[in-house]
Amino acid sequence: MTTPTMGRRERKNARTRQALSEAAAQLFLAKGYDQVSVKEIADAVDVSVPTVFKHVPDGKEALMFDDGVERHASLLAAVHDRPPGQSVMGALREFMSGRGPFVEDPAPELRARTELIMNTPALRDYSRKLWIRCEADLAAAIAAELGRPADDVTARAAARYVLEIPEFAGSRPDPRAALTAVFDLLEHGLPPSVLAAEDDSPSASG
Repeated sequence: MTTPTMGRRERKNARTRQALSEAAAQLFLAKGYDQVSVKEIADAVDVSVPTVFKHVPDGKEALMFDDGVERHASLLAAVHDRPPGQSVMGALREFMSGRGPFVEDPAPELRARTELIMNTPALRDYSRKLWIRCEADLAAAIAAELGRPADDVTARAAARYVLEIPEFAGSRPDPRAALTAVFDLLEHGLPPSVLAAEDDSPSASG
């Protein structure tokens, strides 16, 4: 299958969007998200404010992210193209471990961007929005892999829980450890409580 070639207008739009994203990232990192206006970003690229909103109708927070297409495609590919013998949750665990706050030993630029996103409520909220947009399709992919109906409630719940992980675990002091803990829970359930184990012990029963 061949990839459609972009026309001149599409190429120009893509270049403008990229320039806006790069300018916004530089300004946000240098001054802080809340201290940067849309006009300042527009001026940095020599375009008008309406042009900025033409490319990012959701507002300046969207400039720190792509349009979500890569995220969506990669997420579904993690489920459908996983190696033989790997569970769906195992594949999603592996996928998430390579994203944002869960990357092990990230490059300085990625670390700075990730910290900016996780420490800025507007950016964290937008990132979560992009993940949640994938919920219906991820649920359908999980259901298909498990041989269940597309509207299966357990598949939908699993998709929702997985897609909440970046926002929930990514803000913890040790994001990778939190990622591991949450996926252990999703794959194996809650461990027996210490009190329950003590109650079932021979000494507890007399």
